[in-house]
Amino acid sequence: MHMADALVAPAVAGTMYVLSTGAAGVSVKNVREENDPKKIPVMGVMGAFVFATQMLNFTIPGTGSSGHLCGGMMLSAMLGPYAGFLTMIGVLLVQCLLFADGGLLALGCNIWNMAFYGCFVGALLIWRPFMKKGASRAKIIAASIIGCVLTLQMGAFSVTIETLLSGITELPFSVFLATMQPIHLAIGFVEGLITSAVLIFVNEARPELLWGVGEKSSNEGKLSFKNTIIAIAVAAAICGGVVSLFASAFPDGLEWSMEQVAGTTELEADGGAYETASAIQDTTSLFPDYAFKDSESAVGTSFSGIVGALVVVGVTVGACYAFKFFKKKESIA
Repeated sequence: MHMADALVAPAVAGTMYVLSTGAAGVSVKNVREENDPKKIPVMGVMGAFVFATQMLNFTIPGTGSSGHLCGGMMLSAMLGPYAGFLTMIGVLLVQCLLFADGGLLALGCNIWNMAFYGCFVGALLIWRPFMKKGASRAKIIAASIIGCVLTLQMGAFSVTIETLLSGITELPFSVFLATMQPIHLAIGFVEGLITSAVLIFVNEARPELLWGVGEKSSNEGKLSFKNTIIAIAVAAAICGGVVSLFASAFPDGLEWSMEQVAGTTELEADGGAYETASAIQDTTSLFPDYAFKDSESAVGTSFSGIVGALVVVGVTVGACYAFKFFKKKESIA
């Protein structure tokens, strides 16, 4: 659901940058107050995992469309809404600049649509109430599916509102809305199943890694903290480096909806703001569309998956130290 620059007017893009920056500022403040250094490796490895799994588009049967994980619900269920939101920003920033996935002008919109709802609505209104008295497989499955479906519906609705306010006449609001919501309902359900599978694994391996659950769990976990982190890192490498080669070639929910309504997956936009944003991305995107430039080699996809995941780790962990999110160091062995 990464929006391209042509879908938003500069005024709308600027407004969404302000809103997303405000949410990021609140998140930085709260993460500093939490002061839990154990979150540093979890933010890094989970950011890499979400990046890698977002490359795995899955086909929505009978539609000619595909979907992919957003990841906000998963991240916030493990890190809480604030650290989860900051981790998602790292993922979306790397996707935008290094792989030209989503427009630079539209980055504020993409952060809001894909990260804000999943991390804040998903964590605070769905995950926390479900886990109030402890976790179980049934609770995790229910919270994951409800959370992913609801927050993806909210994200899809925001896309239609942003295009409406931007005056994108090729995408009439009522028709675009009626197309976007059903397809993202299906995508959200699949994301919920994937999210629940990952969170159930974490709950059985190391329940302390689930936000608001660990202190209530009598389960000591089957793996150590270190081995759980390693297992997630290996899964991210396999997803990004191998499984990504088998991702669906169908357009994602947003592109599919645009094609149904406007007859194309790409719209044109003119103006200085668009040209500046495009020029910056042309310079920074070393692997546009997750491939080597001017090449369709499968090696480029695998390379992009692994390198991208490593860059997300570097950006996320580096930000933790650069912005001094955590004031003290503790053993995480």
